[in-house]
Amino acid sequence: MTCNIETLKKFIFENRAEYIKLETLLTSHKALAPENGGDGELDKCEALQSFLKEHGITELSRYDAPDSRAKNSIRPNLIATIEGESDDYSIWVMAHLDVVPTGDLSLWNTDPWKVVEKDGKLFGRGVEDNQQGLVSAFAAVWAYVKNGLKPKHTVKLLFEADEEVGSKYGIIWLLENHPELFSKEDLIIIPDGGDPKGETIEVAEKNILWLEFTVNGKQCHGSRPDEGKNACLAASTLSVKLNSELKKKFNKKDFLFTPCYSTFEPTMRKANVEGVNIIPGRDVFYMDMRILPCYSCEKVLSEVEKQCKKIERKFGVTVSYKILQKAQSRATPKNSKVVSLLSDSIKEAHDIDSKIIGIGGGTVGAELRNKGFDCVVWSTMDETAHMPNEYCIIENIIRDAVTIAVLMSK
Repeated sequence: MTCNIETLKKFIFENRAEYIKLETLLTSHKALAPENGGDGELDKCEALQSFLKEHGITELSRYDAPDSRAKNSIRPNLIATIEGESDDYSIWVMAHLDVVPTGDLSLWNTDPWKVVEKDGKLFGRGVEDNQQGLVSAFAAVWAYVKNGLKPKHTVKLLFEADEEVGSKYGIIWLLENHPELFSKEDLIIIPDGGDPKGETIEVAEKNILWLEFTVNGKQCHGSRPDEGKNACLAASTLSVKLNSELKKKFNKKDFLFTPCYSTFEPTMRKANVEGVNIIPGRDVFYMDMRILPCYSCEKVLSEVEKQCKKIERKFGVTVSYKILQKAQSRATPKNSKVVSLLSDSIKEAHDIDSKIIGIGGGTVGAELRNKGFDCVVWSTMDETAHMPNEYCIIENIIRDAVTIAVLMSK
């Protein structure tokens, strides 16, 4: 049947209760990675599969990455396919199944694993990151399926594992083990970041370095620092020097991004000694670096090593570091087909003129771009991801579903 946009819009707006139902179902399954104390995404994936089948979306394929730490030793990646009028390329909408831990429960006003609706919002862990995008994608294709309509091109929804801790068992595994799934002609939308108006289309990400530093000195009594080598003092000095010196050396600005400069931030620190009067002989700290694409990770690491050697000489300690995450991404061209079609769809659906941006956060887009796939990150959201009292606005689910449905009609 020929696509009718008004029919799709009406259906999407009328089925608000189903989107809340799906959000509630997804949130009830704690899809935490093993690194975050969980056993993976399997229960959530199976619940989603059942929900999709009940709603007439039945062409489902599973691609399970092996992971002995997870339930049934797998990390599931689920693909739903909706046949289009043409199969010359596919339109992908990609959302991730895993969520982050709740953090300090005392900061939550509600049970994070039970969706609470209030003032047009849904509260709970994962409701925005990334279930909002997942539900919007479902709503768009369900409107086609339920009304007997076909999108112009075949549509594929990918619900992937492991995005929150590096995508090793998600998009990276799929690209390495099932490259046949994707074509360079495909259009890829990732509703995993955005702004309250839904006007920004992200085409580039900063390079990412997460580093763990270990400083080894010599433990001694707090009253006799002359007999030891204070690893805490050396580590603290190193973190400050890295922050200041890296900023000076890698100081270019790119106003595609906010902030427009590279950032080099000390973050987590491990406990060292258990007494105030003990000078620690070992100190471990971490840094989160978000680097403009004009600088390679290798150049930054070279400067990191220089600063580590200076600290070793000054304090008589040894410094080593481990790379926890390293991501360097090409950009999607601003004039690419996916940017153009999404921009046109946003304008048609909501009369909004889109803006092209870059971000400092990491998404699966970086992995796809590095393999030569043009993709965009976009959504309408307040960006409450990873926060206590995470929420999504129900109206945003509906608005984005309409935009996606319009894009699928082109």
